[in-house]
Amino acid sequence: MAFKVIAVFVLFLAVLTISCNAQSLKIGFYEKSCPNVEAIVKETTNTIFSRAPTLAAPILRMHFHDCFVRGCDGSILLNATGNGQAEKNAIPNLSVRGFGSIDRVKSVVEKKCPGVVSCADILALAARDAVSFLNGPSWKVPLGRSDGRVSNFSEVLSNLPPPFFNITQLIASFAVKGLNSKDLVVLSGGHTIGTSHCTSFSNRLYNFTGRGQGRP
Repeated sequence: MAFKVIAVFVLFLAVLTISCNAQSLKIGFYEKSCPNVEAIVKETTNTIFSRAPTLAAPILRMHFHDCFVRGCDGSILLNATGNGQAEKNAIPNLSVRGFGSIDRVKSVVEKKCPGVVSCADILALAARDAVSFLNGPSWKVPLGRSDGRVSNFSEVLSNLPPPFFNITQLIASFAVKGLNSKDLVVLSGGHTIGTSHCTSFSNRLYNFTGRGQGRP
């Protein structure tokens, strides 16, 4: 059941992409230009995850962090240029792992289909294959995302909901993205895999009054 929730979780990310970027995504987008792209991504990610299985959950997290800022445009993958700082330099993304893995997948895809498949699509496929690798479900991923050219670390804090948000703040944060409270619950299903730090949720376990008291 948890993995079914994750499948819907990523489906909502696809919807979020369309609403934010007004792109027309479709199944089989690379059918003629790079027909084996999904097989290439899956084979490469499975090789990576078989050697480092703890990277699967971080790849899914990276996809979410990418989508919630500028839509699913791969801008989280960009490095800082000049005096500016990119999304990956923002505090919420300092703990994001797997950038090297996506670079590796992109390199393999480029050898087969140079200059065709976007990094954003590769990340979306890798997130799907990460869940599948962990014995979760697989699903069809609409493709055709364009890679973003702007990556600003200041936009991360203003878009990603922090772990200390209460339910009212979370609902409001999701509403800005055109998502409702049901979407919030479904998207939270992404946390059923991987690990988390106790400091991110311990207050929710031992403090139910909101007045600072610990649970008896």
